[in-house]
Amino acid sequence: MIYHLAQKLQATYTFLNLFHYVSVRAIGAFLSAALLSLVFGDWFIKACRQHFGAKAREFTPESHQKKNNTPTMGGLFILLVFVFNTLLWNKLTKPNLWVFLLGIIGFGCIGFLDDWQKIKAHKGLSAKVKFLLQLSMAVLTMTVWYVWAQPNTAVCIPFVKNIDFTLGWLIIPWGAFIIIATSNAVNLTDGLDGLATGPLIFNFAAFALIVYLAGHMAFSDYLYIPFAGSAEVSIIAASLVGVLLGFLWYNTYPAQIFMGDVGSLALGAGLALMALMARQELLLLISGGIFVLETVSVIIQVLSFKFLGRRMFRMAPIHHHFELKGWQEAKITVRFWIISIILCVLALLTLKIR
Repeated sequence: MIYHLAQKLQATYTFLNLFHYVSVRAIGAFLSAALLSLVFGDWFIKACRQHFGAKAREFTPESHQKKNNTPTMGGLFILLVFVFNTLLWNKLTKPNLWVFLLGIIGFGCIGFLDDWQKIKAHKGLSAKVKFLLQLSMAVLTMTVWYVWAQPNTAVCIPFVKNIDFTLGWLIIPWGAFIIIATSNAVNLTDGLDGLATGPLIFNFAAFALIVYLAGHMAFSDYLYIPFAGSAEVSIIAASLVGVLLGFLWYNTYPAQIFMGDVGSLALGAGLALMALMARQELLLLISGGIFVLETVSVIIQVLSFKFLGRRMFRMAPIHHHFELKGWQEAKITVRFWIISIILCVLALLTLKIR
């Protein structure tokens, strides 16, 4: 919106030319998103206390019972601020913008239904229904992106130069798998105050740079990565970093509000879409290593109990294992954040190591 307004008024007010630069609008998007989150966060929390009180999740340590009645649906606040901020700063003629909004809002709606069921019926959507909704939304989003944006479909392999695979229409099922996997991985990680929020901030910050580099022909040629025309997506990433940083003000231990599935499912899908739009989805295995670890710990726990008759961890996901070992919640969260920062830096480093 600001871009188009500046374009109309630039002849009269030459300083508005600044808003043609992606970097300027990304900084503006970050600052305004953070400010909106901080200003309106208290108001939203008060409203949520009346309607969206949450119970501690099943199969969590006993210490989590003290979190009963903490308001949830914080992800709804994140999405509201994000959508407004994105429409404010982004160029509205770009297909990637609308495809991204379709995906993140679609998964947010699935999460909202799941959260609402938990609040009203004390039981969320069944695993089958939830998966079918996720599959439908992911396939729809990828199909719209493939047909409308006509993206580069090359899969970039980390550490390897000039070797990639062009998927063509197969990017639709491939992308749907990435979106569903990342969405559920973030959802599993969101089990402690601020635990998912921190790594999401670091990952979106890393991909803000990655989508910018992949969106410029000179940089992509220099780094031997597929040109994705995704520079404008860096403004979306900056908005998400800003709103999540503001949300963390209220979500850090002890949390005043939880993200809920409406947030974790939506933001996981958004992270996957951002990686796909940069054609760097395999980097999620590195930058999103915390999300991968949490998911793998659940898989190992289920398989070990099924085939060996014993559990590998005291409780899964793995952050609960460390809780039961006596680690304080804040210590687990900060240590996972530190690991996530290191992994995001390593992911950025792979762009040069080819």
